[in-house]
Amino acid sequence: MAADPVLQVIPLEFQWPTADPFLFCVHHFDVYPAANEHMGPVTSLAGRVIGSDFAGIDGWRMYHGTSVPGFPQHPHRGFETVTFVRQGLVDHSDSLGATARFGRGDVQWLTAGRGIVHSEMFPLVDREHVNPCELFQIWLNLPSGDKMVEPSFRMLWDEDLPRLLVGDDAGTSQITIIAGELGGLRAPPPPPDSWAARPDADVAIWHLALAPNAYFDLPGSDGRETRRTLYVFEGDARVGDHDLEAATGAGLRVDDTVRIVAGSARTEALVLQGRPIAEPVAQHGPFVMNDRAGVEQAFADYRATAFGGWPWASDEPVHGPDVGRFARHPDGHCERPDMTPRSGARRLVN
Repeated sequence: MAADPVLQVIPLEFQWPTADPFLFCVHHFDVYPAANEHMGPVTSLAGRVIGSDFAGIDGWRMYHGTSVPGFPQHPHRGFETVTFVRQGLVDHSDSLGATARFGRGDVQWLTAGRGIVHSEMFPLVDREHVNPCELFQIWLNLPSGDKMVEPSFRMLWDEDLPRLLVGDDAGTSQITIIAGELGGLRAPPPPPDSWAARPDADVAIWHLALAPNAYFDLPGSDGRETRRTLYVFEGDARVGDHDLEAATGAGLRVDDTVRIVAGSARTEALVLQGRPIAEPVAQHGPFVMNDRAGVEQAFADYRATAFGGWPWASDEPVHGPDVGRFARHPDGHCERPDMTPRSGARRLVN
């Protein structure tokens, strides 16, 4: 009898359960109304708990923003954030003096290391129509020897992310490779101090968009300790004898191929995979260290230095309604994504 490919079935709440080396994953999906002149919602904010609006009234949240949705300046130490934006835009500003606007398929991979303060605002730019914003934020731990590295970020632009196109009688499915390798395609490199930069860490982040009734075979991994979690967030899928509806996760075996079969509607899922760091984790809010003393030291350092201070006039800066996607790094060099067609797609036929 074949082994069950599903090790555990997990219900998904607002914050998704994760396995080492991942710390946190959340899927933000808000359909904002048309924009006002300040790039906030044109609709009244009355009835919302401004500064901490997570209720989802009318299908959208302000989060900690007061006029523009998002997350005003806040610190991090000891881990990384991977922000994959599928719809809408994110305006980034940080204590290193860097800024960026990214979205519509882009990924920002930020190594907080010894400490950084940044803001993540969701500017609304369409003044005539609704402004959907959909993103995943994933926290990836750093091992003890790398928790105090210099902070940095890397942009993985939509045009540079490889896509695996899988065709069968059910139609074409697409797998976006954010980290790791799949089907002979490899994602752009993460920041150099990332756990994902180590080949033996076996880190992968894949987004699966499966056509109705289509299937995809997730290959096995050579990493005996590797953990792999599948998160179904739209449609439904069958894995082995398990029917996984939307808002359901599953820990998967990695020692053999696992077939994922979409239901009668389009199915979308996220896969997080990696070898555990297997170190103690002490977390308090935005700081993730190995023990309580490390967390207390992070608070003390932040109070003393503000991790370099906040160089911006506003705690929640946005970059203007007509600004395109860009990233300006602390050394002053600026990236603007190539608008040429992506070249990283490869087609497989089931």
